[in-house]
Amino acid sequence: MGILVNIIAAEEDEVESIGESLQPVDAWSGIELRDVSIAKIATLHCLLTGDLFDDALVRYEPIYISAAEGALVLRLAEELMERLTGLDEDALDAVATELAATEEFESAGWEDEAIAEMLASLVDLARLAESQGQGLFVWMHPLRT
Repeated sequence: MGILVNIIAAEEDEVESIGESLQPVDAWSGIELRDVSIAKIATLHCLLTGDLFDDALVRYEPIYISAAEGALVLRLAEELMERLTGLDEDALDAVATELAATEEFESAGWEDEAIAEMLASLVDLARLAESQGQGLFVWMHPLRT
């Protein structure tokens, strides 16, 4: 089963609205991705922060679950957002290469170019969120593929 994912910049008090939205990127600044699981987010977190995978995984428990829509909302950890905003182009390329070699992304067949594009978009979005004093939220919907 595929997962539709929207990663958006929003205010903390908008979590419920995000969760009940059918397409958050239509209402907030964000990016749309497919098949980015919680494990993939935790893998990125580990790569950028040095945290252990199990510790990172606990950080990405859903903060909102929509009973009506079945969507989950997670909040990206501040440490991850800070690391994303600090990546320059060389570091971005290095992280993309390392991420492509992880079990989570390699076994899912992600292409190097797709990973690099996703990371570049995440960096831009993290910088936008930071400039507006917002957080990054991940809306995941397993049925809207």
